[in-house]
Amino acid sequence: MIRSLEVKNFTAFPEAHLDFAEGLNVIVGENATGKTHLLKLPYAVMAASAEEGRRRDSRQPTKAFLQTRIAEKIVNVFRPDEGRLGRLARRRQGRNRCEVKVNFQRRNTSIGLNFASQNKSEAVIDYPPSRWVDRRPVFLPTRELLTIYPGFVSLYETHYVEFEETWRDTCLLLGAPMVRGPRDKTISRLLEPLEYQIGRVVLERNGRFYLRQFGRGASNMEMPLVAEGWRKLAMLARLIATGSLHNKGALFWDEPESNLNPKLIREVAAAILHICRAGVQVFVATHSLFLLREFEILLRHEFEGVKPRYFALRRVDDGVEISQSDEVDAIEPLLLLDEELEQSDRFLEEFMP
Repeated sequence: MIRSLEVKNFTAFPEAHLDFAEGLNVIVGENATGKTHLLKLPYAVMAASAEEGRRRDSRQPTKAFLQTRIAEKIVNVFRPDEGRLGRLARRRQGRNRCEVKVNFQRRNTSIGLNFASQNKSEAVIDYPPSRWVDRRPVFLPTRELLTIYPGFVSLYETHYVEFEETWRDTCLLLGAPMVRGPRDKTISRLLEPLEYQIGRVVLERNGRFYLRQFGRGASNMEMPLVAEGWRKLAMLARLIATGSLHNKGALFWDEPESNLNPKLIREVAAAILHICRAGVQVFVATHSLFLLREFEILLRHEFEGVKPRYFALRRVDDGVEISQSDEVDAIEPLLLLDEELEQSDRFLEEFMP
């Protein structure tokens, strides 16, 4: 579990300290305020550590090894121009060094680093961990990946393509084998509402994904013919079925509401909270008032045991500032609420005088 993220001079953020909840963490803000950056940075650090820990020839963490490995992962996740790490350092008069610290629940896995704007492929490790993170995180981008899955990983690893490494990482997890034998009770409990909503089971055949209807003699529907909303739910179902989203993991999801109708947004909100209740720490970036309200309704009536944390981003003269609280009404200013409410007022004035 990630306890907190500390940054100085990172992209749009002069300075920020985010304290995360064990359950649901929601980052809210207008476009171009850096929501996705606050997902990608802790993901990149956690993923780099977990990937090294899973290697058969894994070595103990050292500063010399980490300074290139962590930098490489951050660059591949963010894809800055020229592959230069230093482009993520915020340029300020008299100071151009970025500082980052990702604090995990297990303190001996926490990592602190810094880099200057002129750095290309190495970071200075301030706080090296003594052991690797033992659980691989999952990153879901705004679009679904099941339709691009065929051949994508091999293409990514043999050619230079302008896709963030999060896509490759998630495709690897989508292609992992499903949990065999009788389904784990938690996995079954998470899958049932998703499969019920889709009305089908997600299958992988010869490197391609399909949906199969319930019942004997049902045919397979190839994923490109499936509505995008269902494909996003199917992607989530597949990751649950492979055990990637189960017990002490972490899910980072960028705008889960993207291209979904309100009914499917409700299903996604419920699925996210079920995942939280199963022991997965979830980070969501959104500017959807509908999704935010749905979280609030579900947390109050069905998921009282899930602890939420909210972060509101706002542009100021010196960059972006963050307010945070365990209560959604306490984060100020919540700009998307202001805009949606203002629109409601205008609608009532226009059509219901």
